Amino acid sequence: MRALTFAPGSGGTLALAEIEDPSPGEGELLVEAIALGVCGTDKELANGEYGWAPDGAERMVIGHESLGRVRSAPEGSGFAPGDLVVGVVRRPDPLPCGACARGEFDACRNGDYLERGIKQLDGYASELWTVEAEYAVRLDPELSDVGVLMEPMSVLAKAWDQIDRIGSRSWFDPKTVLVTGAGPIGLLAAEIGARRGLDVHVYDHNDSGPKPKLVAELGAAYHSESMAAAVAAAEPDIVIEATGASSLVFDAISATGAFGITCLTGVSPEGRSVPVDAGGVNRRIVLENDVVFGTVNANLGHYADAARYLAEADRGWLRSIITRRVPLERFEEAFEGQPGDVKTVIDLTGG
Repeated sequence: MRALTFAPGSGGTLALAEIEDPSPGEGELLVEAIALGVCGTDKELANGEYGWAPDGAERMVIGHESLGRVRSAPEGSGFAPGDLVVGVVRRPDPLPCGACARGEFDACRNGDYLERGIKQLDGYASELWTVEAEYAVRLDPELSDVGVLMEPMSVLAKAWDQIDRIGSRSWFDPKTVLVTGAGPIGLLAAEIGARRGLDVHVYDHNDSGPKPKLVAELGAAYHSESMAAAVAAAEPDIVIEATGASSLVFDAISATGAFGITCLTGVSPEGRSVPVDAGGVNRRIVLENDVVFGTVNANLGHYADAARYLAEADRGWLRSIITRRVPLERFEEAFEGQPGDVKTVIDLTGG
């Protein structure tokens, strides 16, 4: 079968290769791949910025945003041939920390977790893949064209879950949310916020292309002039930062009103300095009882929530997020940004 493989830590090694078909082990599903989402993490891996191959291997299959259809399933697994599924990304560490032992492997304390396509486990960028039944999530069969958005949606399911938990430390009745960045994560954050009945504002530097339209279709306000103008218009109770741009991170922290919550989902590059009034930031956080937290990955509960969110979302709107679909043999195009890109997906069906 065909698969996209790379040598972790070595840029320019991503290549289409012929590898052996996988053989499902005990309790595993055999899945025919449909699509693979490509995100910033995949591009960083392909550039050699990080990544860890399986023990004893020099290369690994990339890909963590999966979608496929079950070809075979073990008896009693709860799955059947034809089921639409995604594979969970992370696995708990072999000698689990307290969080992993309780199913919260997204909050692993010792860093010994494993991740498909990223850390010591082959990913989902192959025409066939296997997955343990307990780490597969069934999707509504009508989501075959947009189910590849499941993994990023799980990140937002976790983010909103954490916002709710933090807010519950006191009376919490948010009215507005400001999302910075109108990429897939930002747009899905805004979509959930809109369905929660919040006044949603999105800030992004693009003033044309599909992003303003996608935000408007949610009934949300789109801002491209400046972060300051977006903050003034939104007066947000919640900020979800989805760019990782260093200056925006600190702008986001300072944007909320009293008892505000800022959720950081974007990862900032190291080595870039920005001027910050640290005393002013500290003063505001303390005197307003604000909270700033970071979030990454998702556990099984968040995946279940994400499956529900996808099933309830407007299908046409979700399809509009996927602005490019490229065949596997032209995979390089998926790793090169183009004007108007929101989400790029690789078609693994061979059709």
